[in-house]
Amino acid sequence: MAIESKTAAAAASSTTEAAVKGVAKTLAQHHRAVVGFLFGFFLLLLLYTTLSGQLGSEDAIVRAVTQQSTPDVHNDQEARTTSSTSPTSTSSNATQDNLDGKYPKQSSQPPVNDASDKMEEELIQRDIDQNGTTNGTNVKLGAPRKPICDLSDPRYDICDMSGDVRTMGANRTVLYLPHGDDDDNDGGHEWSIRDQSRKYLEYINKVTVRSLNASASMSAPACTSHHAVPAIVFAMNGLTGNPWHDFSDVLIPLFITARAFDGEVQFLVSDLQPWFVHKYGRILTNLSRHDVVDFNRDDGGVVRCYPRVIVGLRSHRDLGIDPARSPRNYTMLDFRHYIREVYSLPVSGDVDTRMREQHGRRPRAMLINRGRTRKFVNFPEIAAAVEAAGFEVVTAEPSRDLAVEEFSRVVDSCDVLMGAHGAGLTNFFFLRTNAVMLQVVPWGHMEHPSMAFYGGPAREMRLRDVEYSIAAEESTLYEKYGKDHPVVRDPESIHRQGWQFGMRYYWLEQDIRLNVTRFAPTLQQVLQMLSA
Repeated sequence: MAIESKTAAAAASSTTEAAVKGVAKTLAQHHRAVVGFLFGFFLLLLLYTTLSGQLGSEDAIVRAVTQQSTPDVHNDQEARTTSSTSPTSTSSNATQDNLDGKYPKQSSQPPVNDASDKMEEELIQRDIDQNGTTNGTNVKLGAPRKPICDLSDPRYDICDMSGDVRTMGANRTVLYLPHGDDDDNDGGHEWSIRDQSRKYLEYINKVTVRSLNASASMSAPACTSHHAVPAIVFAMNGLTGNPWHDFSDVLIPLFITARAFDGEVQFLVSDLQPWFVHKYGRILTNLSRHDVVDFNRDDGGVVRCYPRVIVGLRSHRDLGIDPARSPRNYTMLDFRHYIREVYSLPVSGDVDTRMREQHGRRPRAMLINRGRTRKFVNFPEIAAAVEAAGFEVVTAEPSRDLAVEEFSRVVDSCDVLMGAHGAGLTNFFFLRTNAVMLQVVPWGHMEHPSMAFYGGPAREMRLRDVEYSIAAEESTLYEKYGKDHPVVRDPESIHRQGWQFGMRYYWLEQDIRLNVTRFAPTLQQVLQMLSA
């Protein structure tokens, strides 16, 4: 019995062991199946994610990155542009009295993030038609443009916004309220720019431009007046008061910015100068058929609402226009014709035609004398020499309160405009085609700025440019410092010390005692030009 009991126990133990091994084997197989399933599921999930990232819209990702990387506040050192490229070169932003100014050739002027608004919209439209996106972000047709504050140009900053735009002159602020899908639900943006053509000129106070998000738009101040035309906000102060700066800093940039509106635009002028409005009223009222608004005098309750507002003025170079960057490809010749038309002067007027029609008439020369620096100390002797050479002489000493309408007609009647390098020569806008601008270039290597500020623009406007560079003995610096002083003997050494030194001696201290005998061949050259 004991043996049978042991045999039964052994058999039971063997059976149990086999059962345990079977269970373990089954569990192992199940485990491998589960692991395989999970691994396969993971691969499918990874593949789906990858394909989804490649085929799906990138819009959400772009917005997320933009919201993380874009600061809410922009100043005039940070560029928010409509182009992904920044200019590779900078201009001197020189004033008329800056030795470092350079007159660039048109062919060497690449566009700087600055196709005209129409060109820019066409480029965006082309991108949409081809790819459905622009710069990686979907843009819906017909959606209002977001505010464009372009701070990339070396000369000027500008903001341009369309839709619901509200201006508050009391605190020099412009608000942009996006519409629906145009709101990206971020914290809004803010820019502070100088609203004229010289972005680094400290005399120009800044205007604040704010783009509001949906929540902030709800509490925006209500409109007190609605306007159907666009508006341009710009400053009238700065270096104005000098005719060269009046045109270079305000009138030409305003022409570039406003002319394409054909008068259907309103000017909101910060730091309005009454004398400027009075002096150049014809130009301002021609560029805009609407009242000029003194922006600073709007009280705290005035909120003007416009469908589009531009803050700032576009500028290409000192006293110049780059046709490739201007609306309708305007040129300096277009501008001169425009000015003549505004002042009721014959646009098609030509000096050569007039000389032929009035055969035997002595050519007329306007001799401009400066009131302070770089003036002709022997002005009567020069006038007599010009008359003796065969010209009818008209003398002038322009001032800020000059009646432009009357004076423009006098300049138009002249065949030659003559004067020392300076703002008086800016009256060449009133000359007829093929008239001569005779510029007397002071001592001190002044040929370069003379060409940059007057000679180059004159040639672009189809005027004939003649320059007479004085000798050292014709400068009052020769009398004051003597022939061996570096100011007289080595002007380049003065310039190397910094533009301030060149300014001091050659712009501010120097007057001119013209040697009429040495000058006589230049007068004969001009006569030959007019009689050819």
